[in-house]
Amino acid sequence: MNQNTSNDFLQVLGLFKEHIEDILSQEGNILVEENVSIPIEETLDKVKKEINNCQKCKLSHNRTNIVFGVGNEKAKLLIIGEAPGYDEDIKGEPFVGKAGQLLTRMLIAINMKRSDVYITNVVKCRPPNNRNPLNEEISTCEPYLLKQLNIIKPKIILTLGNFAAQTLLHTSTGITKLRGKFYFYHDIKLLPIFHPAAVLRNSNLRKPVWEDLQLLRDEYQKL
Repeated sequence: MNQNTSNDFLQVLGLFKEHIEDILSQEGNILVEENVSIPIEETLDKVKKEINNCQKCKLSHNRTNIVFGVGNEKAKLLIIGEAPGYDEDIKGEPFVGKAGQLLTRMLIAINMKRSDVYITNVVKCRPPNNRNPLNEEISTCEPYLLKQLNIIKPKIILTLGNFAAQTLLHTSTGITKLRGKFYFYHDIKLLPIFHPAAVLRNSNLRKPVWEDLQLLRDEYQKL
């Protein structure tokens, strides 16, 4: 073997060695990547399936349907009521009765649609005789509400009625004093207003509700 042939052979051998090392390096990276735990993205559908047969509190005993929530999963506005009523329990969707119809009209009045927002409740099952949810029922359901919050990532929360506002703000102050200004819940702006059902019972509440809706509209337009 002459000198030139020897040099060519050594050069090829060196390239072959580099190629083998490169392959081994890539295989090592692949093995490492296979062992990495990739977090599964949480979605509202997954959370809904998670609680589909929930039996964690007594509200499950008499419910017809779990009322999880409905609307735009990327909504900037999250609307939270206290609990499902009769109509909601039957249909499995929040705010579908007369109060829900008024809520729809309230949104239209500030140039919004139900499809723009996401609507849910503090608890997902109807309490007997529409009573207020108990503390243990709230604590059972709150993790699911927080999951909805983390997935949707709203910019504003609108609470409907006395109970929802008191629950989220951890206060005993009534809605009459709470309404009219923004608060914070998990660093998200929260505006409490009278429940649409209360407005249906008392027409005197229309004026303060309209004032609060204008506050909401003005804040929403800043987003």
